[in-house]
Amino acid sequence: MSSSAYIWILLIAVMILSFVVQQMLQSRFKKYSKVPTSMTGAEVAAMMLQRNGITDVKITSVDGTLTDHYNPQTKTVNLSREVYYGRSVAANAVAAHECGHVLQHARGYAPLKMRTAMVPVVSFSSNIVQWVLLAGVLFINVFPGLLWVGIGLFALTTLFSFITLPVEINASRRAVAWLESAGITTYETRPMAVDALKWAAYTYVIAAVGSLATLLYYISIAERR
Repeated sequence: MSSSAYIWILLIAVMILSFVVQQMLQSRFKKYSKVPTSMTGAEVAAMMLQRNGITDVKITSVDGTLTDHYNPQTKTVNLSREVYYGRSVAANAVAAHECGHVLQHARGYAPLKMRTAMVPVVSFSSNIVQWVLLAGVLFINVFPGLLWVGIGLFALTTLFSFITLPVEINASRRAVAWLESAGITTYETRPMAVDALKWAAYTYVIAAVGSLATLLYYISIAERR
């Protein structure tokens, strides 16, 4: 079997796994959103920041489902409404995870610093990479170097995906440890928080592997020509 065939198999496997992981994530979030707690996600976030001596980060509510994120440029923890107002294990876990990113930022966590530094470059390359790759494939016999330029740009996004992995995993570990130390999760609910964040992390793993498989696909096209 040729290397191209293996790459195609990997791409198909990634697409299937991506669908499965997304379904499992939504299922777990829905399941653990029904397990009640005494605090909302916003309250958990506020407490976590306050107890870690962080006073310059604002907690806001945003539209959408699972749209939660921390923006280091604006210093805002943006929680989806279901998480912001939710009194559940899922809401508490997600809120604590995003605050885990705040702690990374405050403590100078190296992978986050590297990821943040790459954002402007990756944003630029993401806007043009598909057009460069398309032009590179169409005009490969005329401008063979153009495809390699596109591959280089795409490699940046792939690297960004892999740098994101330790950032997300570490944020989840910080979240679980703090929820337990603060007494917000119990012996019964801690495994639920871990499970919810685990499936969220899997989405980043699949995205990174998918990006790598796509990169290998374009490299195989360039090498065949």
